[in-house]
Amino acid sequence: MTDSTATPAQPVTGERADLLKELAQARHFLRFTTRELTDEQAGQRPTASELCLGGLIKHVTSTERGWADFIVEGPSALGDFDAMTEADFARRADEFRMLPGETLAGVLKEYEEVARRTDELVVSLPSLDADHPLPKAPWFEPGARRSARRVLIHIIAETAQHAGHADIIRESLDGAKSMG
Repeated sequence: MTDSTATPAQPVTGERADLLKELAQARHFLRFTTRELTDEQAGQRPTASELCLGGLIKHVTSTERGWADFIVEGPSALGDFDAMTEADFARRADEFRMLPGETLAGVLKEYEEVARRTDELVVSLPSLDADHPLPKAPWFEPGARRSARRVLIHIIAETAQHAGHADIIRESLDGAKSMG
């Protein structure tokens, strides 16, 4: 398993090391589902779902980037749900598919860059307790707040969940499995 965690001057220990290790493991299993695939295969939808492997990685990349931005910038980083246009919703839908001209290598490279930035954030945050209010959206409780810690746990859960989806898609493509 490749470890994309930051390498600070002093070793990272405790809770931050645990968060980085879980992030690295979840990311590994998601990326592993794309091993030895062509760009065309990464864009195929072999199940009843609209999901493809390249699209899942694009979605996880976008989600991780947005939540890491939230840790630094607050609710404006996640946008205003009420102000979303049809074009905004169409762009979000494009996160779940490989678009013409996109390559699996390019999608994976962008994911690695976002992962590196998130890892650096985990290491450098003054406190994991720092929090921000969540923006108004139907899926957030009104007035709720999220700490950096809880956001990072969410990123881990989101990545692991989509790694499971990716495993099913990969097995449907060519029978390859991540485990077993």
